Amino acid sequence: MLSPVTRQVVFINAAHLFTHYSLLILATATLAMVQQRPDVFGTDYGPLISIGTGMFVAYGLLALPMGWLAARLGRKALMVAYFVGAGAGMALAGTAQTGWMLGVWLGVMGAFSAIYHPIGTAIIVEAGGARVGRAVGINGVFGNLGVALAPLCTGLIAWKLGWEWAFIIPGVLCAGIGVLYAFEPAFDGSQVKGTKPFPPIPPVLVRRAVIVLMLIAAVSGLVFNAFTLLLPKLMEERLTSSPDLLPVVAVLAFAATICGGITQYTVGHLIDRRTLKQVFMPLAFVLVPGLLALSFLQGWLVLPVAGVVAAAIFGQVTVNETMTARYVAPPLRAKLYSVRFTVGFMGAAVASPLVGFLHQVSGSLSLAMLVLAGVAAVTLVCALAFPNRREELAPELWAESAEARAMPAAPQPAE
Repeated sequence: MLSPVTRQVVFINAAHLFTHYSLLILATATLAMVQQRPDVFGTDYGPLISIGTGMFVAYGLLALPMGWLAARLGRKALMVAYFVGAGAGMALAGTAQTGWMLGVWLGVMGAFSAIYHPIGTAIIVEAGGARVGRAVGINGVFGNLGVALAPLCTGLIAWKLGWEWAFIIPGVLCAGIGVLYAFEPAFDGSQVKGTKPFPPIPPVLVRRAVIVLMLIAAVSGLVFNAFTLLLPKLMEERLTSSPDLLPVVAVLAFAATICGGITQYTVGHLIDRRTLKQVFMPLAFVLVPGLLALSFLQGWLVLPVAGVVAAAIFGQVTVNETMTARYVAPPLRAKLYSVRFTVGFMGAAVASPLVGFLHQVSGSLSLAMLVLAGVAAVTLVCALAFPNRREELAPELWAESAEARAMPAAPQPAE
């Protein structure tokens, strides 16, 4: 029998899977839509992938008020709304008969999907207790599994049943899980074993960490979304000779992306034993040369390099989400996650039109990979600027840090 906390974690992890799955259906469905309905959607990849722009804009902008809404409506109500609303938007996207209506329903799905990260991540961090890195890492694996399954399942469903069912089937499943979640009690962080009081961290270090975190969010959001969007097309361009090989493209994209899931689990365990910067730096150093290599590689060598790039990108996600847990007190986390994910998702919203435009003007994804490598270089600079403090692993030492001793003493009450 699962405990209430464990059941919550299962539902929240499922939500993470569906969030990333739903946002990437279009990336592979486009390869089927240009073949199955060219009369409606045309035959050009660039304009069709750009239909998802509104979805990502809604996904980014609407994350901002979620911390505020959670304080007033409760986390459970918002998570139920996520499951049912995102599932309905997903399913209705499969009924679209025009590009305009497809964009509208994808926008609805993106709006409800905006609920997940600010609320779900805050729940996962609290449920992790003393092992936040492990909890965030496992949660990240589910999100990565959604990314990996999206091209695989979408490709197979679209190939067998048609592109419409690639949206309808996961949409119905997502809404159904929401109905089950509605019967769960609200999450109670006090039930988590091993939770310790949050230490008083010197404000100067908190400000530095938050500034770096926001810069990373803006950059990594673009790189993450662009890479996951273009991955199926990259596999088609470099590893298959025909767009008719949709199932092969789906399997190859899945194989590359699943490397990120393995990395997130590993990174989650490392974070509980190493400082964030010690884990972050190797990932940042790998990403830029990997993206540069993908700008010109051809043939089967693309697959392992794409796997390494996916590992670096997804591993950084786990580090980034743990940064907030390590440096921001619990009462402020949902609000900061809202701001952070809004910043990140606005960067992500640029990915769809950017990839479409760069592919249209160059005729391949080589230029897009070069641009992403340049953007990823900013992440490396941010990794260098992030604090590297042993106090992260022993929070009781923050009170003895040089910054804490330099702070003015609190005034004593008059006797």
